[in-house]
This record gives sequence, C-alpha cells and structure tokens, in this order.
Amino acid sequence: MKKIIIIGSGAMSSAFAVPCIENKNEVTVVGTHLEDNLIKDIIANDHLHPGLKTKLPKEIKFIQFNELQSILEKDVDLIVAGISSVGIEWFVKQISKSYKKKLPIVLLTKGLSIVDNELNTLSDKIKNLLEKDGHSEINISAIKGPCLATGLANKMRTGTVIANRNIKECQSLKNIISTSYYSTEISEDITGVELSGAIKNIYSMLIGASEGLSNSKATKEIQSKYFLNTAASLIHRSISEMVEFVSHYGGKPETVYGLAGLGDLYVSAIGGRNSLMGKYLGEGHLYNEAKEKFMKDITVEGAQLALEIGPRILEDLNSKNFPLMFSMLNTICENKKLEINW
Repeated sequence: MKKIIIIGSGAMSSAFAVPCIENKNEVTVVGTHLEDNLIKDIIANDHLHPGLKTKLPKEIKFIQFNELQSILEKDVDLIVAGISSVGIEWFVKQISKSYKKKLPIVLLTKGLSIVDNELNTLSDKIKNLLEKDGHSEINISAIKGPCLATGLANKMRTGTVIANRNIKECQSLKNIISTSYYSTEISEDITGVELSGAIKNIYSMLIGASEGLSNSKATKEIQSKYFLNTAASLIHRSISEMVEFVSHYGGKPETVYGLAGLGDLYVSAIGGRNSLMGKYLGEGHLYNEAKEKFMKDITVEGAQLALEIGPRILEDLNSKNFPLMFSMLNTICENKKLEINW
C-alpha cells in the first residue's frame, strides 16, 4: 500500500483517484485554495463529484486546502499534480517546504510554458522551480493519453502512457496505479509525451473546425453530412505537423503516433471542449466572441496554450512547415477569423 496525495480536486484528478484506490493504496485528494466549496459538496453529497456526475469510492479521502501542509509533512509515497497549467508555480510553492529527495511527483496536467523566452515542458518547469528552492534529485513523471475523466471515474477501459527519463520509475508507477480497466504503457521520452499531450489541444480545435471549413458555399445540411472528408485531411496534416514540432523541441517523432499524441488527438477531436471551440471558429466566429458567447465559463486548454506559447512559436518556427498551427495561433492570439492555407 502506498500513500498517495493528489493536489487538486477537479474532474481529472478526482477520477485518477479511482484506479489508485482500487489498487489498495491510501489516497487523499486535497482541494486547492479555490476548491473549498467543491470539497464540502463532495463530502456532503456522499462522494458525488459534481463535475464527474459520479459517486466516487468512499475510501478516497477528500480534504480542504488548509490541511495540505500537515498531510505533506507525514510520510508520503507519491504526490500527484492535478491542477491546471496556470497553477504550476502555486503547486511547487505548496510542496517545496516538505519535498524530499527522489519523492515521486506525477504530473497529470497538460500544457507547456514559456520561461526566459524559451519553450519548457511543465515537468521541466517544476524541476527548475524546485531546484531554485534548493532541492535536488527531483523525480517527476508525466501521465498522458486519451482519458476522459468521467469515463475513468466509471471504470471504462482506458489506456495512458507513463513517462520518466528513468524507465524503472515508470515501471514502479505502473505497478501502483494500473488496473484491469486502466492500462498503462511506459516511455523514457517524457519530453515527447508532454509535447504531444499539449499541442494536440491546438490541433483538435482545427479538426473541430472542419465542418465550417469544408465548403462555405455548401448548405449546412451538406456540410454536416460530408465534412469528414475535410476532417480526415486535417487529421493527417495535424499528425505530420505534430511529428515535426515534437522533433524540433527534442522529443522522439514516434511518440506522436502513440497514446499521448494520436490517441489523445482522436478523443479530443471528436467531442472535447477544444473541438467545440474549433466548431465555432470554423463557423466564422472570432475567438473572443466565441469564448464570451458560447464558452464563457469553460476552460479551453488549446486556446490557453495558444495564448501562452503562441508569440514564441510564431517567432521560433517556419510557417511553411506548420501552416495549420500558425493558422490557429494567429486566430487565437490576434483574434482573427480562422483561415487555412490549404
């Protein structure tokens, strides 16, 4: 039995607690300082998570943020980062006081960051921040792949990939969290896994726009029936660009064809929030208008990522090699109408 602390009580982090508890671990989910009311609701409603619309196992402990430090000061075997990408610095601040050498950190968060005008993976950002606080021998793994939170919470068969530069750490985590319905692959290419898991959010918006981009002169009925021709072309081109992008920033191209890349792109493109935003952009709405009118209180990870890395990427890469990415970055960052140079 391992003692697992999951920081963040959102949908994905809470769903991740399900296979962890099923493997006979002791699992505590700690809400952030913004999630006190959510924790109260979960406890008051017999472990019904409002975001998942699912009752979670009663063995999972849910506690509020004010208890986090006392929990971290005890013996902990695994810390899981289940916060949004904008909360990474906050997460490091919370764990830094109690972090011990080689204590495993698992990163569920998908995203990238610009640090000192350079593109960074989130695991590198965590590592660098902890090193600035005087820590060494930092052990970070990333888990990525096509995993819809409600599906996992309801024990739907799911496959993900665990990445760490030390493959033995991947195997150790695999033994801790894998179940009959939650299968895990392992990889040493943590850079490629994180890059793939992040940028697929941008490409899933493009694929989501395929209906509107298929033929603006066609009727809505024709577009809705036959846009798959366009979608298939965009999927093919997206994968090609993802391979180029991952290779450029130090990942292995073959990683894109695995669960973190192609697998996750498929799930996001056929029904996620990024795809929905893409649909509105494909219909001709500007990003700011679509966000305010249709998705005001909904996090769109692909758009967040575009705003975070867009200015740097537009300077860094050649638009001829990344026409799809440049189209979406310009659409989001400059609030322009989506146009693709076919």
